[in-house]
Amino acid sequence: MRNRRRIGVRRVFFILIVVLTLLALGARIAGAPAPLIFGVAALAMALLAWLVGVATEELGAAAGPKVSGVLNASFGNIAELIITIFALRAGLTTVVKASITGSILGNMLLVLGLSLILAGMRHGELKFSRTMAATNASLLMIAVIGLAVPAVFARTAPPVGGGPIEHLSIGVAAILLLAYALSLLFFFQTPKASGAELTKVDTEWSVQRSVIVLAVAAVGITVVSDVLVDAIRPTLAATGMSELFAGIIIIPIIGNIAEHVVGMQLAYQNDMDFSLVISLGSSLQIALFVGPLLVFLSLLVGNPMDLVFTPLELVTVGFGVLTVALVVSDGESNWLEGVELVAVYAIVALAFLFYPR
Repeated sequence: MRNRRRIGVRRVFFILIVVLTLLALGARIAGAPAPLIFGVAALAMALLAWLVGVATEELGAAAGPKVSGVLNASFGNIAELIITIFALRAGLTTVVKASITGSILGNMLLVLGLSLILAGMRHGELKFSRTMAATNASLLMIAVIGLAVPAVFARTAPPVGGGPIEHLSIGVAAILLLAYALSLLFFFQTPKASGAELTKVDTEWSVQRSVIVLAVAAVGITVVSDVLVDAIRPTLAATGMSELFAGIIIIPIIGNIAEHVVGMQLAYQNDMDFSLVISLGSSLQIALFVGPLLVFLSLLVGNPMDLVFTPLELVTVGFGVLTVALVVSDGESNWLEGVELVAVYAIVALAFLFYPR
C-alpha cells in the first residue's frame, strides 16, 4: 500500500514538473512579468531538484549504501550548480558568490535546525555519531578558512591589481577540491564517519531507469535554469530585493529544497546520522566542491570569479560553523538546540534582507 501511494505521488509530481516547465517557457515567450516567470521557473526547478534526489536515491539503493553516499555527494547539488553556471554566464557574479555562502548557511543552520526540532519534539533526546559530526565540523572550519583568506588578503595587501587575488582564489579552490576528494575517500572507507552502513533503502527502479530519469532531470534543470536566471535581474528590480539577498536566501532554497525535505524526514524518523549526512554533508559539498569548481568554470564562461566575499558573509558563515560545532560536538542534541540554529539563520536572513542594494 505504501509503495502504491509513493508511486502515485511520484506520478503527480512528474506531471507537475512537465506542466510547470512548459508554463515557464510559455511565460517567457509571451513576455509575462518577470516575477511571474521567476516564480513559475522556481517551482519547476524545486520539483526537478526533487526528481534528481529520487533518481539518485534509487540508483544508490541499487548499488549499495556506500556507493549511495558517494552518489549523493556527487549529485546532491546539481540543480544549484547548473543555476549558478547560467548565472555566471549572465554576469551575476554577486548572486553566484552569495549562493555559495547561502547554501552553506541554509543547510547547516536552517535544515539541521528544523531537523533537530522535528526529531526532538517526537523522540526527545537525540543521539548520533560523534565521529561523523566532529569530522564534518572540522571540514567546515577548513572551508571557512578557505573562504576567509582571499577576502582578508584582498583587503590588507597593497593595491597591485586583480592578478594576485585571482591567482590566490584559483590556488585555494584547488586545495579545497583536493580536500573534498580526500574527504570522500575517507567517508567511503570509514562507515562510522559517514553513516553509510546504517540504513539500507529498498529499490523500486532499475539502474537503467534511474540513469535515464537522472539524465532527463538534468536536461530539464538546464532548460529551466536559463529561464530562471534570465528573469533574476528584472525580478530584483521589480521587487526591490538585492542580488546579495537573492543569492543568500532565494537561490539556495530553490536549488536545495528536495534535500531539505529529505533531511527533515530522516530526522523525524529518528535517523539522525543520515539526516546530518544530508545537512552538514550538503554544506561541505557546496564549500569544498561546488564553490571551488565554479572558480574554474567561471574562467571558461569568460566571467572570472574570485573567492573574495563580503565581511558580513564571512562573519555569518564563521559564527554559523562555530554554533553548529558546539551543538553536535557531544553526539547528542534536542529540539531546543534546533531552535537555536534556526534563530541564528533568521538573524542572518534579516541582516541580508536589509543589506543595501
